[in-house]
Amino acid sequence: MRALNITIVVFIFSIAFAFVEASVVIYLRSIYYPEGFSFPLKLISPMHLPVELAREFSTIIMLVTTGILVGTTAWSRFGYFLIAFGVWDIFYYVWLKVFLDWPASLFEWDVLFLIPLPWIGPVIAPVLISLLMIIAGILLVQRVARGEPIRVPAMAWWISLVGTGVILFSFMLDLDATLNAQMPMPYRYELFLAGLAAYIAAIYLTFFRTKGKSS
Repeated sequence: MRALNITIVVFIFSIAFAFVEASVVIYLRSIYYPEGFSFPLKLISPMHLPVELAREFSTIIMLVTTGILVGTTAWSRFGYFLIAFGVWDIFYYVWLKVFLDWPASLFEWDVLFLIPLPWIGPVIAPVLISLLMIIAGILLVQRVARGEPIRVPAMAWWISLVGTGVILFSFMLDLDATLNAQMPMPYRYELFLAGLAAYIAAIYLTFFRTKGKSS
């Protein structure tokens, strides 16, 4: 029951934090895209860029520390971080839809992140990844709450790393669109789906196929 209560609190925090994140983006778009956000991108001011990079880095720090504060073990802390990140990312787009009526669809392009290089892709990509993060986080938290051991097979680690690399490559592949303010090339959905399949396989191997001592 305690794990459920903490999970609810993490959901509430993440939804509120997503509103803060969305409000900053609303102000940025009013400055750079008063006619409405669209590609090709407008280059951000040298004065704003370091602030924006620091803001994004600070966002990750806040989500990580949320997991550290509410979790009681390494795995539960990681699980709550996954939940917080996933809920925050999804509701970030929910709030943009509420206040800007954007995105028009899940296939709208967006700037997803800026570190270490700009990431771009359709909104559906981070949303699907966030859903998997929430699922994996809840499974971790539940298993810890039941006192069950967690063993992540080596294969799950490897395919997760490969999946992450493939997805990041799909986001950062088109540097001309972000660094040279050009229209993006068609998104490589096959790369994204391959990475997503790797994540699903890792979740299956960890939670539905293996039993044993904690790794």
